[in-house]
Amino acid sequence: MKNWYKEEYSFKITVVSVGADKEPVNCRNGHEIGDTYTCEYGCPGGFCSKSMIKLFPLMEAVRSGGDLTNLLAGASKHNGEFICPDGVVTFGLEAFCNEISG
Repeated sequence: MKNWYKEEYSFKITVVSVGADKEPVNCRNGHEIGDTYTCEYGCPGGFCSKSMIKLFPLMEAVRSGGDLTNLLAGASKHNGEFICPDGVVTFGLEAFCNEISG
């Protein structure tokens, strides 16, 4: 696959917590505290596809000039936390503006 489009933003997703007892066995995908994923547009390898359903709209908001403070409690413009659809894993999300040379 050839990526022809230069993405304006990169994203870092970090596992902040897993369940009340912090046991990865509670996560169907096996996420563990400290796991980190990076991506620009698509789903990063090994990341939970079900959680991507919640992540993608957040990424789109940032890409279109939005502000995560309006979408996630306690967030700053390009940093925040979201919980997986199953309510087990909390992820940290950071957006980074890429240098686009034209």
